[in-house]
Amino acid sequence: MSPRRLAAALGLLAAGLAQATPAASSSAVHLACEPVYLPARSVWARTVDIAYDQKKVRSVLIDGVPVYTFSVRGTTILTALDNERIQIDVAALSWRSDFRGVASSEGRCERG
Repeated sequence: MSPRRLAAALGLLAAGLAQATPAASSSAVHLACEPVYLPARSVWARTVDIAYDQKKVRSVLIDGVPVYTFSVRGTTILTALDNERIQIDVAALSWRSDFRGVASSEGRCERG
């Protein structure tokens, strides 16, 4: 998926409908996620803030902490924080992560 289509998907998520204005400024999406971490079976509330414009995702914050780097593959944002590899699918509103094979998580997100 192109960066322009990802921005459109994020715009749909943020506003409920796409805004195709060429002079659109930066926008943001806030997600509240509740992944279940295994093997402990504990739920950990996580927040994700995504800033974007019509061309690309500008920044990603997880639990208020800016991630050092991220990449976008289709509608999924791939990143890492504190040895946790994280995948956030903004179209499916889902969270998936892995602590280097020791623990993993999966869960749903809601627009907040």
